Amino acid sequence: MHALVIRRVPFVLAGSIRDDGPLPDVIADARLSQEAMRRLLSGVQVAVMVATALHAVATGNLLSARVHTVAVDIDAARLTELVDRGTAQATGIVMDAASFLAELARALGVRLES
Repeated sequence: MHALVIRRVPFVLAGSIRDDGPLPDVIADARLSQEAMRRLLSGVQVAVMVATALHAVATGNLLSARVHTVAVDIDAARLTELVDRGTAQATGIVMDAASFLAELARALGVRLES
């Protein structure tokens, strides 16, 4: 979250009425949070969702079937929930999130801070 804020990357934090003391920016109203998510998802062509199965499924349900989706999780059963939503453009990668992100950064030529 810190990296998103300092780099001014737009984000939506959607919570529920069950959340105890959510962060100040959390949108607790499901309809309003979906509207905010849809605004940010407009024009997305590729979505990479890492280690947050419930959020990935919620986001995936708002994406067009044309959006290429990559879901990364250590649990293959969780990936099935997202990848098996009627799109041929979805790819599931069963892998530890930290290892995936490190490998992605390396492949992109991003130097990781120690």
